[in-house]
Amino acid sequence: MAEAKTGDRVQVHYTGRLDDESQFDSSVGGEPLEFTIGEGELIPGFEEAVTGMSPGDSAGTRIEAAEAYGERRDDLLFAVEREALPAELEPEVGQQLRMQTSDGHELIVTVSELEEAHVTLDGNHPLAGEALNFEIELLRIL
Repeated sequence: MAEAKTGDRVQVHYTGRLDDESQFDSSVGGEPLEFTIGEGELIPGFEEAVTGMSPGDSAGTRIEAAEAYGERRDDLLFAVEREALPAELEPEVGQQLRMQTSDGHELIVTVSELEEAHVTLDGNHPLAGEALNFEIELLRIL
């Protein structure tokens, strides 16, 4: 039976959990995830787990934070004056916002703290600092 290798376009179902067993994402019951192995579309450890699998195979893998979304970085926390935010915005802790940096890049940040004069925003990926545990089923090699 064929084994998935670099350059293959594949479809998988997956469920991702943190170490505390809480589920952070899953494709089960929805559309399968489709990607090409080796093109860097996903975190490297996920692609590595699929490499060598045959259609119908299932596998579990653990991806440490450094190989997933990286460690949390304090330098990605920053305060913004409330008056610098759009007047219609009512920020709430946990809310995700889109920002544009001075060099034109788009950044998604999470409101992490609210104070009277400013709002603290977190530019870390929500899964930064977390090891990710995946159950992956290779459905097909396209």
